[in-house]
Amino acid sequence: MRRKTGGYFKPGPTDPPPLTVSVNHRASFSEVDAMAVAWHGRYPRFFEMAHECLCRRIGLSYKDFFAAGVMAPIVQLHTDYYQSVFLDEAVTITITLFWTDAARLNAEYAVIKENGELAAAGYTVQMFTDGQTGEPFLVTPALLAACQEKWRRGDFKDLQ
Repeated sequence: MRRKTGGYFKPGPTDPPPLTVSVNHRASFSEVDAMAVAWHGRYPRFFEMAHECLCRRIGLSYKDFFAAGVMAPIVQLHTDYYQSVFLDEAVTITITLFWTDAARLNAEYAVIKENGELAAAGYTVQMFTDGQTGEPFLVTPALLAACQEKWRRGDFKDLQ
């Protein structure tokens, strides 16, 4: 049975609260098929729009990755589809980033239609790797550790 409310990741009892950001988007001509329905392959791009917004706000943008010599490739991507998004339809894309002690990012997404109905939900897992060798980090890289310290301190309360 498909989940309709996310719940892909569960916070631990001592974890800081998840971080959430929403972005608004209108389905464009280049995102739809001949039937004016958003093509299923566009949903990861919808997720990425929200992901980039959140990560810029917490110091984990792609620019920050390059400066720190790290990468964070997606190693898991999952999408559950519920309702179509149509050409020129406005949607709200929400990302919720969950705490983990590992060198990775666990994020859940929801694409909400104008009428409040859930169009799609999903998640991604990104693993931090060395920017030169591509080898996975066995310990948390400094860039992520700095973000986690701020998160634990409550510096991101506006995103909770």
